[in-house]
Amino acid sequence: MKKGYFHRVTELTPTRFWINNPSRDEADKALAEGAVGCTCNPSYCQKMVDHPSEGPTALALLDDAVKESRTDTEAEIILQRELVKPIADKFLPIYESSAGEHGYVSIQGDPVNESEPEGIIREAFGNRAVGKNICCKVPVTAAGLKALETLFAEGVPINATEIMSISQAIELFDLHDKTAKRTGRSPKLYMSHIAGIYDDYMKLYVEREKVDISPDVLWQAGLAVARKLYLIMQERGYNATFIAGGARGLHHFTEMVGGDVVVTINWVGTADKLLESDPPVMYRLFNPVPDKVIDELMEKLPDFRKAYLEDGLPTHEYEEFGPVELFRSMFIKSWKRVLELAKERRAALT
Repeated sequence: MKKGYFHRVTELTPTRFWINNPSRDEADKALAEGAVGCTCNPSYCQKMVDHPSEGPTALALLDDAVKESRTDTEAEIILQRELVKPIADKFLPIYESSAGEHGYVSIQGDPVNESEPEGIIREAFGNRAVGKNICCKVPVTAAGLKALETLFAEGVPINATEIMSISQAIELFDLHDKTAKRTGRSPKLYMSHIAGIYDDYMKLYVEREKVDISPDVLWQAGLAVARKLYLIMQERGYNATFIAGGARGLHHFTEMVGGDVVVTINWVGTADKLLESDPPVMYRLFNPVPDKVIDELMEKLPDFRKAYLEDGLPTHEYEEFGPVELFRSMFIKSWKRVLELAKERRAALT
């Protein structure tokens, strides 16, 4: 019997996959197909509340969270942890059998209050209490980096996210190395480069500004940054694992195959489609990007230069970088929808 696509990827390459924001059923399906980890972002509560089979359970948990909490934000944080706990339990055997190498489930909570390091730190420690295989997801912004310095020193496993530029990643790696030398602690670090959302932003920019650029060239923008960043990591020996996140097309998985990377994907629309189409397993990450493609992207798209150059983006601009703002706006919209729902449930319960 022919093995499924992801099992063949695992067998033939160092590439692995994580499932993103799964229902319990989707987590089971992903595990059966070889997933070795999971990410849950700030839209997770909204997705579970709206999910056809998970909705009733999520709403009941929200009512309990409202009763336990003083504020709607606190209620949503509690809800997210309660929803993630059974998912983390499903991946725990992988974590234990691999001695903490795989089996992580990462949580990123409240996106509204990410400008204060203290709040990020406090929420990260609260999320860690969900399970020993919890990996705390922290944005690489000025505030996030301050929080990460403390979390690294405390030995907290991290999934550093909202990375759209090489500048962000290098500053992250340097901070991790510096903290390890100072404290002797070097916790597990995943670096999430969000090529798919980056590509979404670039398409919107091209449409808005009416930029005359080849669709074939534009298609390569996010992956060009990812390929360069992966090579930098390999050449410099940074002690981190590359996560390719924010997939918006099947190519955001298939073009990363061959690298020692993790790719996070949704079950519906990506994982299921890859299983259905069953493409050949080929090393594709190392395909070079032609110089003329890089030249056109550099010439016509200022935000490509900012992402592609090692010094393209200063720290104080990370949070306001267009692709990062787009990504966070999606999270905030989902998070606020559940805050409104918590407010309504609180009023009904009182």
